[in-house]
Amino acid sequence: MKTSIIRLFPVLTLLAACATPEPEQSSRSAQFAEYPDQLFSTFEISCEGPEERFTRPERSSFECRSSLPPETTAFLILNYDGYPQDLPKGVRRMSSTRNQAGYRVDAELFFLVPQKDGATIKVPVESSVLDDELTRLYRYFGGTPL
Repeated sequence: MKTSIIRLFPVLTLLAACATPEPEQSSRSAQFAEYPDQLFSTFEISCEGPEERFTRPERSSFECRSSLPPETTAFLILNYDGYPQDLPKGVRRMSSTRNQAGYRVDAELFFLVPQKDGATIKVPVESSVLDDELTRLYRYFGGTPL
């Protein structure tokens, strides 16, 4: 179940525009009393697909970059003046920060769209469906959504 929720992020991103928001408050951030090793291990395991690459850009940051379906790739290139020789990627990032109550975990979901001039545009993914999934994931691993 843990891996399947995280694996659904790219698919849910594409469906987000069609969904209606749920009344329950959801969040991309959560507080954990202890360091959420199991959450981050599951996140890493969920990023083992053939078109996915797991990295740790910083000590407290975990990132999964994935190739996108052709339709999504074309949409991003056309709408954000992307460079077809360097295709957009979907990015799921989780980071942790130690605080007085334990650890705060924040999640980001976005697309990176390379430009012809070498710059990259970061396109955030706003979705109540994804936020709800993150909220359930945080609770499953013992966190309290913020």
